[in-house]
Amino acid sequence: MQIRELAREEWPAQLREIPQQPKKLWIRGALPAAGTKYLAVVGSRALTPYGREACEMLIGGLAGYPVSIVSGLALGADACAHKAALAAGLHTVAIPGSGLDDAAIGPRTNFGLAQDILAAGGALVSEQEPSHRPRLGEFPSRNRIMVGISDAVLVVEAGNKSGTLITARLAGEYNRDLLCIPHRIGDAHAFGSHLFIRLGAALVSDPLHLLEALGIPPREAHSGGEAPRDLEDTELVIWSMLEEPKTRDEILRGAGGAAGDLLTALVALELRGLVKEEFGAWRRI
Repeated sequence: MQIRELAREEWPAQLREIPQQPKKLWIRGALPAAGTKYLAVVGSRALTPYGREACEMLIGGLAGYPVSIVSGLALGADACAHKAALAAGLHTVAIPGSGLDDAAIGPRTNFGLAQDILAAGGALVSEQEPSHRPRLGEFPSRNRIMVGISDAVLVVEAGNKSGTLITARLAGEYNRDLLCIPHRIGDAHAFGSHLFIRLGAALVSDPLHLLEALGIPPREAHSGGEAPRDLEDTELVIWSMLEEPKTRDEILRGAGGAAGDLLTALVALELRGLVKEEFGAWRRI
């Protein structure tokens, strides 16, 4: 896909307001439609299973809303955020530390992910010349663009020496809402999130918290006992079972069929805002 220089009038308005603005921006793909909110997602490259699960759940819950997920195409939290956005059908913007030529995009491990982002209608954006290879010291500079382009910044997890801490501080300097996922007490990966929560960042444990920070009103929940007409067969089976709350094991035992198909259907219902897990049991919303 063609690389072009992004005209200044095409930049998201909030990016034009930051200090130390980039001299140029290059783009492959397309930015989201006007009115879309940008959520930057940052965190450790050594993402824990808990961090991955939380990231996927929160971003998955934004399905159907006008939100673009912004991250840096790095390993760990960045890749998780982009993949979760793609899985939820959300627009996503990757801002790598490299240029945007195929041969330059880094890390090479995520070159396939970059191609998936473009194929899904997302964008790759960089201030570096297209053939520029990434250098370690340039990543903090890249992060200012991630924060600057966004309406809010979500910290998934960060240890006490994580570069994510620098990015989180930029959110305060740029007057962006800083959102943090809480962790278990004593978890080394909780240092950054818990530090910033103590300093006034918003604690986020539900997609509704993200919508609130972005100023997006949630859709009205489906009510009544009538199932939506467009449910797939397996989704309809699960919906019918949930006249009363049930645990996941009860659903798997009672619905019949392959466990993988049932779990996929359950997640699809959750992403549509039709069911929710609460206190260990699934129920209709």
